[in-house]
Amino acid sequence: MDITLVQGDITEQQVDAVVNAANSSLMGGGGVDGAIHRRGGPRILEECRALRASRYGRGLQTGQAVATTAGLLPARWVIHTVGPVHSESEDRSGLLASCYRESLRVAELLGAATVAFPAISTGIYRWPLDDAARIAVQAVREADTSVAEVRFVLFDAGAYAAFERQL
Repeated sequence: MDITLVQGDITEQQVDAVVNAANSSLMGGGGVDGAIHRRGGPRILEECRALRASRYGRGLQTGQAVATTAGLLPARWVIHTVGPVHSESEDRSGLLASCYRESLRVAELLGAATVAFPAISTGIYRWPLDDAARIAVQAVREADTSVAEVRFVLFDAGAYAAFERQL
């Protein structure tokens, strides 16, 4: 698998699947989640509502992943995953790694060859960037997947540098 880095906007990536750093409600929010829902249009939210009405009545659990259409995005699917909130008193790194593994598992089930990831949990969930990059790169490298390319799409130079140090 190729692992590449891009500094830019994840909603502009021409890949098979874009990973959304979602909240458990799947109803959109701020940051990456809000950007994906705004740019992707109402079909994404419609499918998220259908998921909530069926299998995910209580929301998507932290570390899990589920796919919807990508709506108007230049991708085929959006894979929604819920990252953990960082904690100084509890090690939640396994949950963060699970976001990457489970997203790749879903991507493989879909037949996706290219997947774009944001830096999950590094925004409002306050995960320290260097540690998040370490966990993300390690989880992707260790994943048993047929996905051909994982692209980390990083919003700014600081995030790009953190992931570059891990590669």
